[in-house]
Amino acid sequence: MPGTNLTREEATARAALIDVTSYTVELDLTQAETDGVQTFGTTSTIAFTCREPGAETWVDLVDATVHEITLNGTPIDPSAYVDSRIPLPGLQAENTVVVRADCTYSHTGEGLHHFVDPADGRVYLYSQFEVPDARRVFACFEQPDLKSVFDFIVTAPAHWKVVSNAPTPEPVPADADGFAVWTFPTTKRMSTYITAVVAGDYYEVHDSYEGAYGVIPLGHYSRQSLKAELDRDREEIVLLTKQGFTFFEEAFGGAYPFEKYDQLYVPEYNMGAMENAGCVTLRDEYIPRSRQPRSFYEFRASVILHEMAHMWFGNLVTMRWWDDLWLNESFAEWACYHAEALATSYTDAWTGFANMRKQRGYRADQLPSTHPIATDMVDLHAVEVNFDMITYAKGAAVIKQLVAWVGLDPFLSGLREYFRDHAYANTEFVDLLDALEKASGRELSGWANEWLQTAGVNTISPTFDLADDGTYASFAVRQTAIEEQPTLRRHRIGIGFYNVQDDGALVRTDSVEVDIEGGLTEVAELVGKPQPDLLLLNDGDLTFAKVRLDERSLATAVASVGRCDDSLTRALIWSAAWDMTRDAELAATDWVELVLHNIGEETDSWGLTAFPAFAAQAVTQYAAPAHKAQLRSRWEQGLRDLLAAAAPGTDHQLTFARSYAGAAHSEHSIAELEGLLDGSLTFDGLAVDQDLRWVLLNNLARLGRADDARIDAELAEDNTISGKEHAAAARAAMPTVEAKERAWEQAMVDGSVPNETAKQVVLSFLRDGQQELLAPYVDRFLADAPLAWERLGAHRAAVSLEYIFPRILASDEALAKVDAWLASQSDGVNPGALRFVKEGRADMARALAAQAKDAER
Repeated sequence: MPGTNLTREEATARAALIDVTSYTVELDLTQAETDGVQTFGTTSTIAFTCREPGAETWVDLVDATVHEITLNGTPIDPSAYVDSRIPLPGLQAENTVVVRADCTYSHTGEGLHHFVDPADGRVYLYSQFEVPDARRVFACFEQPDLKSVFDFIVTAPAHWKVVSNAPTPEPVPADADGFAVWTFPTTKRMSTYITAVVAGDYYEVHDSYEGAYGVIPLGHYSRQSLKAELDRDREEIVLLTKQGFTFFEEAFGGAYPFEKYDQLYVPEYNMGAMENAGCVTLRDEYIPRSRQPRSFYEFRASVILHEMAHMWFGNLVTMRWWDDLWLNESFAEWACYHAEALATSYTDAWTGFANMRKQRGYRADQLPSTHPIATDMVDLHAVEVNFDMITYAKGAAVIKQLVAWVGLDPFLSGLREYFRDHAYANTEFVDLLDALEKASGRELSGWANEWLQTAGVNTISPTFDLADDGTYASFAVRQTAIEEQPTLRRHRIGIGFYNVQDDGALVRTDSVEVDIEGGLTEVAELVGKPQPDLLLLNDGDLTFAKVRLDERSLATAVASVGRCDDSLTRALIWSAAWDMTRDAELAATDWVELVLHNIGEETDSWGLTAFPAFAAQAVTQYAAPAHKAQLRSRWEQGLRDLLAAAAPGTDHQLTFARSYAGAAHSEHSIAELEGLLDGSLTFDGLAVDQDLRWVLLNNLARLGRADDARIDAELAEDNTISGKEHAAAARAAMPTVEAKERAWEQAMVDGSVPNETAKQVVLSFLRDGQQELLAPYVDRFLADAPLAWERLGAHRAAVSLEYIFPRILASDEALAKVDAWLASQSDGVNPGALRFVKEGRADMARALAAQAKDAER
């Protein structure tokens, strides 16, 4: 039986049979809770045509109690609703189906999510439909190529705000007192997954953008308890929104394709944001209540611009099937950084991309679950498993290469033609490729096969001989790939020569650009040139490949990377050294020294955020057991020194304070955490606000210095959803059998735990220094992993399995247990569970190799 799955073959057959003329969706959000279950009423009226009268199809609906079905005026027994499908037999040339049902509110972020704010008891609802979850709210033909227009009619409490894809109408009082009806205008033609309904006690403010194509109304929404924070950040958000519209309307050669643009900051959101047409939903953590570093705001800008780019690429023109989901996300990811760098104050956006986002792409491409960017999505289950950082980060990097290959102007010219030719319709990747080939005159199918149809990341390294005078007697670039992913690709790379100047600065003194292909590419241009202090392959970040530093260059990096004034160059050097650490070619101890020696001079906001986190990983997972105690102390003291030296009120100070709390283990550092909490220890410019208080308390809990009563006391001062999530995380950090058992139940067993609470528990569960206490959870993980999808749902299961895998317990014994489990599994195990076990196993093996390298030091 299909269950909630849908195959590409089924979707293709259904699209060949029918076209959808219109939807009318009536939602009743006034129903009371019954037997502890919260439901809402839904009535779908769908008009559609059939090319083969007499044929049969089905309409999708998930987790519903169906009360009434009629097809062309003839009733269908509701018992026909089985396995998330309602069969529609005996179709006519023109058809109307009406489905009346009750559906269940979600607390896991799929469908229509229901949230009660603990700060004031107000109710907030929002929909999340990508990939296939509109069918959790209304009966529909749930596939992207069956686009239609939609009329939403919503009955809700009269004092609520109700927002959808079309402009919000004036509500009309309903028959029952205290309720009203919002009858929205007909939408533009769109896919089901980008429709949206958001309703509740939202705080609302409005602005407008006036551009070359007219006026676009702008709305901004948040919970009432975040009203002050939204007012504080509104100016920046409006500025970014206006900058985005100016940039994209010009770049894409056409007007914004919908009537208005609302951005709604919603609670307990699973993802960063969702590009619902004209009704973008975003995590309300993007409206922070406490001070954040610049990297936070830089990332928020990228998210805002990412979703805006989707209005054209994804919403105006939509992929035919989920095979091309990568293209939606890869393009929007490239577009947001491109726009950020050229149209906003975040001009070094590509440096941030290299320091953080691209690192996640490199990691994903080295896991056993790696896959081509363009993956064969045979069904919805395949989409759930393959929607990852290869889709986003590697895909964006490869789109960036494509832009460089065809040229920016031809690339944009091809896009404009693509949008004109396929507006409000569906396409496949070949349609975009054809437009780009026509605009650029380049043949692109070979490039596409090489970069999009194969998996794995190449490694490029310099190989050379030196003459007696210190010049290169020979020079070549070696390209390698692992046996499982053997493709060697064509790369356009820069090669930079960097030398330390008399004042200590590390400066580029020469560079060349070359094309490399195959296993070894001779670079004659470098023969006779003096060997620099640091030689950097992929200078300028032109390709997607791991880079190796030669011995002299690595020594220079350790001593001087912080003295290079080019942020992108620093990002590439940092990246090369971190890749070498992860691949057991550089000792964890040396990576930590590189960070401590240079991070104080790092000016890129993402570099400042990312590299201390990577160093903490090196200490906790990659350090040789014999070195670990010494390295932990060195890391703790080094961070304390950096905190003391940081300028007041800077991102450096805030970052080092957070990192120091995470590294604390000695009695002296524990006392200092206590001092920061009670105010007896202060640093000029460092505000110990509520979020920093939770960071401090979480780590005191980790160290056994904060029990339930102390956490309860802090929560009493922060009775918000953020406070509840932080409190749950602090309890999960406690080093007791009872605390770990409670946290495991929340993370891996109890499907009723709100999704964001469960996520914070997962992230706080595995803590260094608690290995003996955590030892039983290797077996527990392997026992519970196969049950997670059924217990928790797809999204929560994926988050839990990814982050609670016991990597911190890496040992030969643990690895053998995982291998035995993998060898014993049958084909019936959920593919997502298998994926995350295999990924965790790979991380364990990597940690053991890194520990062996560190032991050699």
